[in-house]
Amino acid sequence: MPHTAFWDRIAPKYARQPIRDVKSYEYTLGRTRSYLGAQDRVLELGCGTGGTAVLLAGGVERYTATDVSPGMIAEANARQAPDNLGFVTAGWSEPRLLDREYDAVLAFNLLHLLPDLPTVLRRVNTLLEPGGVFISKTTVAPAADAPLWFPLLRVALPVLRLFGRVPWVAFRPAAEHDAMIEAAGFRIIETFDGTGHVPARFVVARKL
Repeated sequence: MPHTAFWDRIAPKYARQPIRDVKSYEYTLGRTRSYLGAQDRVLELGCGTGGTAVLLAGGVERYTATDVSPGMIAEANARQAPDNLGFVTAGWSEPRLLDREYDAVLAFNLLHLLPDLPTVLRRVNTLLEPGGVFISKTTVAPAADAPLWFPLLRVALPVLRLFGRVPWVAFRPAAEHDAMIEAAGFRIIETFDGTGHVPARFVVARKL
């Protein structure tokens, strides 16, 4: 299955899907807003159907929201969005992003879907102005007291991927995930772990 085909197929359903952990989502949304200013230029990678972008764009100067899936961007463009928000079909390596620098780069529910995360993080660093912030929320591996179903999930995922039922997913330990961010030239200044069955780690990191 082509890289974007899975996301194109599920885009209409994804747009209607309710937020599972509303309390954590609202908390991290508020924390993200606290790092964004009225003059900021913001890039979001993996914006999906654009729900978070619509909520955040009103507080900044320019907000560019990208996703590799044309289907996801089509759903995003159907939303009522502020004039300073643009949706673009593009991946993290898209050349059209090279000639810009951003005050903040955001990536929500994306990094666990990327096999070569260190390369992506280094790319993000080059897109940021000095002192800019990288804000992400990412699925990570549960701690040592992981639920019994988690090992079974890890075994089932390759089979489900073979039949196109799920995308590629990595369950990296939180410490490994954070170390990758720091190795890419960032200093982590804030973290928060969601309360779902599979933890979603919120990280704010500043470019060194």
